[in-house]
Amino acid sequence: MHKILHVGPDTCSVVSKLLKEKETEASGVEPYDIEDADRNCKAIVKKGIMPVADIKFPLPYRPKSFSLVIVLDALEYLSPRYLNKTLLDLARVSIDGLVIFTGSPSHRKAKVSESIYGRVAKMRSSSWWVKYFVQTSLEENEATIKKFEHAATKMSYVSKCQIFYLMPFH
Repeated sequence: MHKILHVGPDTCSVVSKLLKEKETEASGVEPYDIEDADRNCKAIVKKGIMPVADIKFPLPYRPKSFSLVIVLDALEYLSPRYLNKTLLDLARVSIDGLVIFTGSPSHRKAKVSESIYGRVAKMRSSSWWVKYFVQTSLEENEATIKKFEHAATKMSYVSKCQIFYLMPFH
């Protein structure tokens, strides 16, 4: 059984799809307000499958609760102070690692106008993230990176964001 935690906007739809997969148990954290969410999303929140939580604070999960943690479009809205706490907490709840999807500085214009709770996205370069991971003792998973690059090449997939595969804390 794979236990997956998804963190980011549209968590309701991602978790709904993951719940349909065999051998998968999915949870999510919606870091933003769900006031405008559909009934299905609100039902998932009400059942406790997906809390709405401020990811700047500790997640309500035990260490190593999830096989995989997927973070999509959430970290770029955090100040450095909260980024440190949040990323380490996400690593804490992961068994096999984290996959982080973050905006790319080359797509800055699309995000500059968007703000979440009054904070605009901070687009950081790939080299910034790599240095940051080293400083926080998070390591990239080279084997997973190679597998993804191979699969992406086969499918002619070109990502419009930066994707990082991190090892869990041991």
